[in-house]
Amino acid sequence: MVLINHKTIPVIKSDADLTLSNTLRLPCIAEHYAEPRTLNALRHTLAEAERQQWPVTLLGGGSNVLLPLELPGLAIRPILNQWWLAYEGDEVLAHVGAGVNWHALVLGVAARGFWGIENLALIPGDCGAAPVQNIGAYGVELSDNLHAVQVMDLATGHIRWLSGAECAFGYRDSIFKRELNERVVITRLVLRLSRWPAPKLHYGDLASRLNDAPTPMEVANAVSAIRQEKLPDPRQLANAGSFFKNPVIPASQAQKLLSYYPEMPHFPQEKGLTKLAAGWLIDQCGLKGVREGAFGVHERQALVLVHHGGGDRQGLLDFACRIVEQVSARFDVLLEPEPRVIQP
Repeated sequence: MVLINHKTIPVIKSDADLTLSNTLRLPCIAEHYAEPRTLNALRHTLAEAERQQWPVTLLGGGSNVLLPLELPGLAIRPILNQWWLAYEGDEVLAHVGAGVNWHALVLGVAARGFWGIENLALIPGDCGAAPVQNIGAYGVELSDNLHAVQVMDLATGHIRWLSGAECAFGYRDSIFKRELNERVVITRLVLRLSRWPAPKLHYGDLASRLNDAPTPMEVANAVSAIRQEKLPDPRQLANAGSFFKNPVIPASQAQKLLSYYPEMPHFPQEKGLTKLAAGWLIDQCGLKGVREGAFGVHERQALVLVHHGGGDRQGLLDFACRIVEQVSARFDVLLEPEPRVIQP
């Protein structure tokens, strides 16, 4: 059923099935759904939601969300899928629409020989979702290269810019999960890239797969190969990538754990903290490869929860809760889910 048909407003559909719009393939029916393709169309869509008094849910590529069975109001996925480069001396600024596929962007930048985001290859999802989680992998986080973010106010439709510092980035955290949660929609990113070689190869066995002077594309391909070896393809086996954040605990607590588990991976942080590997903790509880009904822990990477089909969000949350309880009971460390839980 089409509710609106106007040149400046995208079609707003009723009872839209979003099961295939999230990589966990959790069943979900959105009361209303739209895919605006321009800033003007997005502004008009938000105005229509305001007029109808519909609550708004913003979606990207669906790779880091847990959807409910029924989603009231209006779900919006902005399809702002253009990107371009601006040159400023030795720096290159990539202006990226929120609807651009992240991995496609990484490959496009690497193919042009620019450095900065090659370690973030094969992370699923749209670019607009990247700042929300401050995505990261292989020793690099988005915040390392993010220059600015353009946002649109949900209530007024006004556009404004936030600098990287104003985004208040943390580990898998940002202002978009806190003060600006449900207040703005991210419409564009500006990333700072470099013409000069600056490979970051200290994570895992990345360096051993490359020569002494790799290109950005060679780094991106090596990262992609590692991820493909360890992580299931969501097109083949439904998953949302890393389901739990790597816990950050006081260094004193980490030292105590190391006295019992000297082989435990650990990474010193600022302010007297230490980051642990959530996948290792789960694996030590004997949970890798475990399956309960529709959900399971991936057989090669314990940090990934997979959906074999026939389950829903509550079933997944119950399964995840049992994992959290077992890790807590053994290590006295609390795991937190990484995906965003969309409230019905």
